[in-house]
Amino acid sequence: MTEQKKIIGGFFSLELPVRTEYHSQALRLNSARYALEYVLRIRNYKKIYLPAYICDSVLQPMKRLNVAFAFYTIDEHLAPIFNSIPEDDACLLYVNYFGINSSNVQNICHNLKHVIIDNTQAFFEQPLTGIDTVYSPRKFFGVPDGGYLYTDSKAQLDLEQNPSYYLCDALLKQIDLGSVSAEPLFEQNEAYLDTCGMHAMACATQRLLTSIDYEQARTIRNDNFHFLHQQLGRYNQLDTHFGNVNGPICYPFLIERGEQLKNHLLRHHIYADDFWEDALSRVPSASFEYRLAKDLVALPIDQRYTQTDMNYIVQTIRGFLI
Repeated sequence: MTEQKKIIGGFFSLELPVRTEYHSQALRLNSARYALEYVLRIRNYKKIYLPAYICDSVLQPMKRLNVAFAFYTIDEHLAPIFNSIPEDDACLLYVNYFGINSSNVQNICHNLKHVIIDNTQAFFEQPLTGIDTVYSPRKFFGVPDGGYLYTDSKAQLDLEQNPSYYLCDALLKQIDLGSVSAEPLFEQNEAYLDTCGMHAMACATQRLLTSIDYEQARTIRNDNFHFLHQQLGRYNQLDTHFGNVNGPICYPFLIERGEQLKNHLLRHHIYADDFWEDALSRVPSASFEYRLAKDLVALPIDQRYTQTDMNYIVQTIRGFLI
């Protein structure tokens, strides 16, 4: 990769603050799915065990590399039900669901040798020593692409950078014209990342990630999470630990009629992500994963929102529950 010489003078670029990149010691790629592909290639795994409750986009690296995969189930504590040890040329992928399952991560890494941790929903969790771990900054911040990977493998791939400036239209249009107007561009970017191939993180993406106030973002996420749990926890049927959070991706709210609640929230201009309808086709209708995919409501808690916004979410949900 050729380093550009600094130009003194000329026209201005975006005025961005200079801070410290949160995952400054990680390998930088163009998305988390390519970070996973990177691990599969350098470790030369022939098979991977995946949770059935996962997004279909995670399957793309295995299909590109012709790596065999099999699904395992999770219990009501979001821990894997996996009683065997992966073969020497196989590994197990575990998702740190909603960014609140660090204890499950520690147990898995203690008991199994070949593990990949998917921290795409847990940006602020640090990797465990010696454990291949992937992150997706664009699930947490306004960046067009990007992925991080921690690995202690001595094998490395030589990657070319792919510019990301032409993927920023969605972010800029959202500022000018709002989310609804920008949504088609976000969808185009998602489709592009499906097919663009593995690259090193773009300079523009890394510069954006160097401008973020990470501690402020983490604090707001934690405060919003705790507020929602204080107000809604008694209705939440998800059996997991909600105490010591670390900037999670959302507040996971599991109730009967969750699917209807998502529609109710949307009518009140509250968008709750789906995690993940893709799983419905590969799990039994009586399974825990099926219920998660159908009825779990991922309530937004991120750094864009104040307690007033959280209060609006609570009042809207209470109006649905009455």
